[in-house]
Amino acid sequence: MDELIPIVNKLQDVFSAIGQPPIDLPQIVVIGSQSSGKSSVLENIVGRDFLPRGTGIVTRRPLVLQLYNTGGAAGHVKRESTPAASPTEPGSPTAKRAVPAVPQREWGEFLHLPNQKFYNFTEIREEIVRETDRLTGRNKGISSQSINLRIFSPHVLNLTLVDLPGITKVALGDQPQDIEEQIRDMCMRYIHNPNAIILSVTPANSDLVNSDALKMAREVDMEGDRTIGVLTKLDLMDPGTDAADILNNHVIPLKRGYVGVINRGQKDIDGGVSIRQALAKEALFVKEHAAYRSLQHKVGTATLAKQLNQVLMRHIRDCLPEIKSKLNMMMLSVQQEMAELGEPTDAASVNNLGATLLTLLSKFATNFQAAVDGRGSSPDGIEMNELYGGARISYVFHEVFARSLEGVNPFDGLADEDIRTAICNANGTRPSLFVPEMSFDLLVRKQIARLEQPGLQCADLVFDEMQRIAAQCETMELSRFPLLRERVVEVVHGLLRKCLGPSQVMISNLVKLELAYINTSHPDFIGGSRAVAQLMDKTNNSHQQHHHSSSAGASAPAARSTSEPPPKTAPARPSSSGADGGRNWRDESRAGASPATSSASGNGASNKGGLMSFMFGNKGQPTQSAMTPAGAPMVKLPQVPETMRQSKEPTDRERVETEIIKSLMESYFDIVRKNFQDMVPKAIMHFLVNEVIQSMQNQLVSSLYREELIAELMRETEDVAERRRIAREMFELLHRAMAILNEVRDFNTHKV
Repeated sequence: MDELIPIVNKLQDVFSAIGQPPIDLPQIVVIGSQSSGKSSVLENIVGRDFLPRGTGIVTRRPLVLQLYNTGGAAGHVKRESTPAASPTEPGSPTAKRAVPAVPQREWGEFLHLPNQKFYNFTEIREEIVRETDRLTGRNKGISSQSINLRIFSPHVLNLTLVDLPGITKVALGDQPQDIEEQIRDMCMRYIHNPNAIILSVTPANSDLVNSDALKMAREVDMEGDRTIGVLTKLDLMDPGTDAADILNNHVIPLKRGYVGVINRGQKDIDGGVSIRQALAKEALFVKEHAAYRSLQHKVGTATLAKQLNQVLMRHIRDCLPEIKSKLNMMMLSVQQEMAELGEPTDAASVNNLGATLLTLLSKFATNFQAAVDGRGSSPDGIEMNELYGGARISYVFHEVFARSLEGVNPFDGLADEDIRTAICNANGTRPSLFVPEMSFDLLVRKQIARLEQPGLQCADLVFDEMQRIAAQCETMELSRFPLLRERVVEVVHGLLRKCLGPSQVMISNLVKLELAYINTSHPDFIGGSRAVAQLMDKTNNSHQQHHHSSSAGASAPAARSTSEPPPKTAPARPSSSGADGGRNWRDESRAGASPATSSASGNGASNKGGLMSFMFGNKGQPTQSAMTPAGAPMVKLPQVPETMRQSKEPTDRERVETEIIKSLMESYFDIVRKNFQDMVPKAIMHFLVNEVIQSMQNQLVSSLYREELIAELMRETEDVAERRRIAREMFELLHRAMAILNEVRDFNTHKV
């Protein structure tokens, strides 16, 4: 267990080379308001004066304090009464100052001054001030870059503490006005680490509920699982008061509890009271105080140091397996990055560069095919959140193209008046007995031609998706060579464009095939007879509904008329809206009628025969005599208009013909639409998608694998060399960290 803390200390030193550790290391973070006694607590734990003192913010950079026990049981070894020193060594920082020659058992080392030992703790304080001013200047500014200090002594327990700047409210001197926010942000970055134990320092002579340190700790540790409260200045509380309730965890409970300590006051410092004398004074105060006598296991610097040592060791033991797992994952990631970055190409031969080029081109083509077939993986794992690769092409086929075709109305852009006009034009000069088939061909071809544009748009959408897939298949190895990447993009785009043409031609040909032959014998086509039958059923149903609705109103008059004979002198009038549509039989015996009379109407008898006459009868206007009365003026025909259109109100015959044509068009258009929905994706897959996949590697090799181009295409950018250097340094750093962790073979993974 004792070796766990030094292990983490070594990891901290290793990761300090890159500033912020890549993993969250277990450590004890000391926070507290300015002048709360943080520095005194740390000095009491070390047993030496080594921290800067003064007014305002003294600690302006995080101080990572690593304590190493150099032998003997800390706490049982008698402390020296005089500062330890060493003989002056050439080149050492202590060479300029004469110190008493005593046995050397305590010294300090700074990470930024390797191979230099500070045996004089006054010089350690001066170096802290000097290093702080070097980075932050003398204007009391702060910096988040830490100072790493190791202290070796037989009087300390193995421990690691991070001392942070004290929380302040007011900017002093040349400090920035947001100094409070800067310090708070720095503290939050450290205590937000889930592996950090928070040492919250609060003066005992202030109200605990107003503690800035506890308030900040509770923001990241709501349950108080990793917070230890430290009450300083127990001896400065008002007479008659004590902190027993706080120490017994009755005020603001923390799962790890509170420890009370006594600090050296400024008067003691000015009076030359050493830390060891202050520790003896602290022990005497606790022993004689009525409230603290029974709480000696919760009061005193020795108690605090021992508790911190045990807490940190157990915490490190619990975190170590997770740390090792994270390091393994990071090493694998860095190794993969190094493999993708490859070796420098500056000194490589043309043959080696050619082999690398072929590998890159082959890998790109393979990745492209895998992405289309659904066997590839997308960058950043987006295949878990959205469609990728070939799935997007399938979405275009079935969700975009097919659904859009289903929403196409067979009669869009086609009014009933247009249909009537087409029927009339197809009849020519001679009215037909049946609906002319030529009008159906003309109208349905016009609607079928509208399908070509959606098909071409579908090909364009798939083309865009293929370009997207190509862009996502670019690997890090390819990004090393910007010119090669640019040429690959050009070749792929040209290949896609080349294959898009035949697919568009095929789609246009599909429409032309449908237009070339209107197959009215298709088994799914409704046909003329079925269309007429459906229309007659629809008409009969309509008439029946009309009859039922009018029967109730007609029943009373019908009852009254049963007792009266029909009038014999009532003139017969032709019906224009009867259900049978036929001419009244009385018209046949009308006086003065002649054969010429019946043939002089706008629609002759021949136009009233056949199927149409059977369906809705004769709908002509009443006939008039061709003879003009004597003395009447001559009838003159109106001027024929330049553009002739159908009348606004269609006749019953025209309505029936229009409905038949619409029924036939809808049936045949559905057949063509289904064929088109099926054939367009097949054409695009054959001429565009599959052709690109099959031709890509050959096209890339034939276009780019040329001896005169290899050296130019395989030239790296400057940032690639820098990324390779950073990756190698990170790998070496992680390798060292893993070697340090491997020093501990038998740590227990069970929590205590």
